Amino acid sequence: MDIQRIPFPTHGDSRGMLVALEGMRDVPFDIRRVYYIYGTHEDARRGQHAHRTLTQMAVAVRGSVTFMLDDGTGPAEVTLDSPSHGVLIGPMVWRELHHFSDDCVVMVLASQPYDASDYIADYDQFVREASGAAYAGVAGAWPGR
Repeated sequence: MDIQRIPFPTHGDSRGMLVALEGMRDVPFDIRRVYYIYGTHEDARRGQHAHRTLTQMAVAVRGSVTFMLDDGTGPAEVTLDSPSHGVLIGPMVWRELHHFSDDCVVMVLASQPYDASDYIADYDQFVREASGAAYAGVAGAWPGR
């Protein structure tokens, strides 16, 4: 799987650092929704779904978190631990977040407003919908489950 880690332009001096993000410039889509996750215990697992059409950019603005991502060809992990870069997550990518640091804050920029019908919350259903998936027909093959 090709994981796209996107570096952000940073500006700063002795007073501190600043990252400014603009849709279609620093983020490769128009930003239609922003949400963030915080106060999550280290042993918690979040996400556990895919989106049919939504594209997202995830940023650990504080602390660290590990993403397990699977596009149907097998899982890959990426750890986010800096507010100066993000990971681009396209449509039809199963995601699961784990190993949150105590101070973790994850901000997610989304290409569309919330739409419950866009979610696939069952991994076996995701496998059925992901064309050419390496795990197709293998029930429960998601290694993070």
